[in-house]
Amino acid sequence: MAGHSKWANVQHRKNRQDAKRGKIFTRLIKEITVAARLGGGDPDANPRLRLAVDKAYGNNMPKDNVERAIKRGVGGLEGANYEEIRYEGYGTGGAAVMVDCMTDNKTRTVADVRHAFTKFGGNLGGAGSVAFLFKHCGQLVFAPGTSEDRLMEAAIEAGAEDVITNEDGSIEVVTAPNDFVAVRTALEKKGLKAELAEVTFKPTTESAMKGDEAARMQKLLDAIEAIDDVQEVYTTAVIDSG
Repeated sequence: MAGHSKWANVQHRKNRQDAKRGKIFTRLIKEITVAARLGGGDPDANPRLRLAVDKAYGNNMPKDNVERAIKRGVGGLEGANYEEIRYEGYGTGGAAVMVDCMTDNKTRTVADVRHAFTKFGGNLGGAGSVAFLFKHCGQLVFAPGTSEDRLMEAAIEAGAEDVITNEDGSIEVVTAPNDFVAVRTALEKKGLKAELAEVTFKPTTESAMKGDEAARMQKLLDAIEAIDDVQEVYTTAVIDSG
């Protein structure tokens, strides 16, 4: 992690997410709807739905909105039939970018994603062109000052795969995707609450960027995230927000 602050990057990302609160609600409703359609409307029997519902409540979404999205997913309400699709490509300096979308019109979505890549100096690649640079996992990031010994003991006991201490003092706990909820719940019961907790695609290699290069990459990521059909954007770029 040399050369950049993991913690500053997490804070930067959280601030950007807070600024896009309305868009987050739209994305979460789509995710809840699709999760319920694929795995049923009971969060206790559908891990993907449980994650989506937890994330919705974590973002202060009203219960009525959550319940409506679940009903729509299991067929109780009319609504668009969303399809999941992933796009992969390269941004500034060859940094990898992976884009997960939910769409009712693939032709529109691929055109929008390709336009964003092209406009800001990136290139859309083929399926599998960058996916191998990411690991599907649960990730919990704890603030600098968290007791490393206490967290490590609790995380290992809860079934985590790895505990990583970063140079800036922040600590990451990595889990298998299916173990994420159990590990997070076990840690919270011991008073260890992560600042960032999600099932994600974590880059296995990172490209630290600053100055003009960082600014160009941020514009590309912003353009992709602004597309209505985009759910999540993953990148190997670590942007210096200083």
